[in-house]
Amino acid sequence: MNSNMPVQIFESQILNEKYKFYKHPSGLDIYIFNKKMSTAYGILGVKYGSVHNKFFSDENGEISTIPDGVAHFLEHKMFSNQDGSDSFERFSDYGADANAYTSFNRTAYLFSCTDNFDNCLEELIDFVTHPYFTKENVAKEQGIIAEEIKMYDDSPGDRCYYGMLEGMYEKHSIQRNICGSVDSISKITPEILYQCYHKFYALSNMVLIVCGDVNDDTVLSIVNKKLENSYSQGSVPVKINENDFESPCASKPYVEQRMQVSKPLFSIGFKDTAIPKDPWERQKKDAIMAILDEMLFSRAGELYNLLIDKNMISPNFSYGYTISEYAAYNSLSGECDDPQTVFDTIMKYLKSIDKSMLDRNKFEIGRRVMYAEFVKSFDSTDSIANNLLSFACEDSELLSYADIISSISFDDVVDAFENSFNENTAVLSVVLPI
Repeated sequence: MNSNMPVQIFESQILNEKYKFYKHPSGLDIYIFNKKMSTAYGILGVKYGSVHNKFFSDENGEISTIPDGVAHFLEHKMFSNQDGSDSFERFSDYGADANAYTSFNRTAYLFSCTDNFDNCLEELIDFVTHPYFTKENVAKEQGIIAEEIKMYDDSPGDRCYYGMLEGMYEKHSIQRNICGSVDSISKITPEILYQCYHKFYALSNMVLIVCGDVNDDTVLSIVNKKLENSYSQGSVPVKINENDFESPCASKPYVEQRMQVSKPLFSIGFKDTAIPKDPWERQKKDAIMAILDEMLFSRAGELYNLLIDKNMISPNFSYGYTISEYAAYNSLSGECDDPQTVFDTIMKYLKSIDKSMLDRNKFEIGRRVMYAEFVKSFDSTDSIANNLLSFACEDSELLSYADIISSISFDDVVDAFENSFNENTAVLSVVLPI
């Protein structure tokens, strides 16, 4: 039965790792990463997140717009079953940990277990492929999610981060909370949930990741059993990429909010609309920017020590580059007494660096640090499965990322530096004490 399913093997001799890809007749992509570890991990991911609230609904070019927060609302409601049972409780009965999350570009349902793997995988596929929404259970969930939104709205760190996104983007839905707003979720109905479920939860738009000491035939038999009457349901709606309509410049260079904090928080963002269409090029840019950030902002670097020595920031300073098909930006965050002075100092420092001043030794260290972190990620089924999902949702291949890191040259990083950190793309978001 399973031998008829074509298999593609991805392997890295350098990493000594491999995994297999199967294309199920239903359209579902299946990735199996065999790993001799005590914990098995399963994820059923959907290429549907909070930024997909506009899409072409038919061949005539009609655009459908749905309320913010629908993807996250679906994630909450999928665990409720028509017979009144809760899938969280079933996973608990199997001795497994279950969870789910919604991001800007995907939704994931997952479990980890040491026993009862077969039962857990059956439950995962079963509840995600059988939606059940009523007016009563939707109304109840609106109250629960409204409280979650209020919790995020009361979090200074979250508000500072979203303030940065609001400053960078003019209209892009990435600037709005993944959960939506209390107002937007009040507009969600069972009909809207079913509409979005049937459009985006097509098996051809979903990915199953399994990692651990598992048997391929067992996994594929379970999938066949659960999806025996499921076939590829045609094309998924064309999602509108809002990045294509964004200016390269930041929308608002300064965003200020006041909350109950003892010391001001800041998030500095650098908007990047130059997103490669090719997935491999996006992954390469991701690696280049990660190395560049390590060179410029690490704790061993000149800038961090300058800020610390002058008592301008607290030690919990963080930085990172984010890129997907839909959005890209660099961000720096921390706590300080005078955010504007910190921002000015960072901008002055970045302007003072000529490309000839970039250090080759720091480049090599940054690249080695990144390579070491990538290798280390294969030490847990959790990291492997979630990374594999991330790459699959970006139409990329996980193991080749090691080759991408190795292929990056010092000149690649120099070129990236010259095209990043433009003052016109910069946003300072602050949360000040009331």
